[in-house]
Amino acid sequence: MASPMTTTTHPRHAMPKQQLSHRVARTTTAVTVGGSLMVLSGLTLAATVIGLVLATPLLVIFSPVLVPAAITLFLITAGFVTSGGFGTTASFIFYWMYRYATRKHPIGAAQLDRAREKIAHAAHDVKERAEQQFGTSVRTFTNATKRKIKELKHLRRF
Repeated sequence: MASPMTTTTHPRHAMPKQQLSHRVARTTTAVTVGGSLMVLSGLTLAATVIGLVLATPLLVIFSPVLVPAAITLFLITAGFVTSGGFGTTASFIFYWMYRYATRKHPIGAAQLDRAREKIAHAAHDVKERAEQQFGTSVRTFTNATKRKIKELKHLRRF
């Protein structure tokens, strides 16, 4: 049987030998700190329960005032936070637009330029197809519509 002073000699678990006094000091420190924290935790819990017991009648008496006040404070805070967020976003967008307009290439400018070129190209293609398929009939319809409008305006005068 191994003595308490020795450790296992397995290569994976090889640890240097420690004196009994070091282990005792470490254990004593851990127990002392752990016990102190447990006592503080218990005292905090007791103080919280006592505080709630004392404050509950006051909360019940003042709840018609406190609840609307809390709701109002929440709405005011939410409004200011939302307003600040929108203002920050707008400032960033204006800054980005300024950099884009002055050709300083902000983040995302290349993607925006590519998208604009694709849209312009697609619009040009649609215009060409419409002219090829409906060129004469569209012009004829447009001219006939203009003539009818002139006739109606002329009849309205009489």
